[in-house]
Amino acid sequence: MLPAQLHLTLPVWVHDLDLAHSFAGDAAKVALAVELSQRNIDERSGGPFGAVVFDAADRVLAIGVNRVLPQNCSLAHAETMACMLAQQRLQRSRLNEDGGRITLATSSQPCCQCYGATFWAGIDRLLIGARSEDVMALTDFDEGPLPADWVGELQRRGIEVVRDLHRDAACVVLRAYGELGGTFY
Repeated sequence: MLPAQLHLTLPVWVHDLDLAHSFAGDAAKVALAVELSQRNIDERSGGPFGAVVFDAADRVLAIGVNRVLPQNCSLAHAETMACMLAQQRLQRSRLNEDGGRITLATSSQPCCQCYGATFWAGIDRLLIGARSEDVMALTDFDEGPLPADWVGELQRRGIEVVRDLHRDAACVVLRAYGELGGTFY
């Protein structure tokens, strides 16, 4: 019989997080994403990537961390996990369909898969820590092909892009993961 259901989960440690307050400012949002990426490798629960979806009032709608290997699913990236969980919470596939501004904060620049998910999920603002060149220099990850003017493409779709927020801190996490040899869980 073919599988008819998919079940993806975040690690159990996410229940220990205090996310019931607002996160004012772009730097605070990316700092949380970087913190999630660090915790994910510290706990040996996935790769060095974290993402957070925020509503217009700077409150957390959902978080995500990389769960590709633990969940045996190549689509279980931090950004897609956060977007899917936010979509389930709000019960809609386009997060901004009610006109509220939705922000996605990521510890690292979205790969080619997460790039597409950004505009399909209804994200209005994309906040980024490390760049893809950092990811590929410090780890064995291949971020895949993006359009030459990927920032411009997102901006033409009405998505504001802010880069290099806590870039150094995000690179520390990537470097630590790379030095540990990557797949250690």
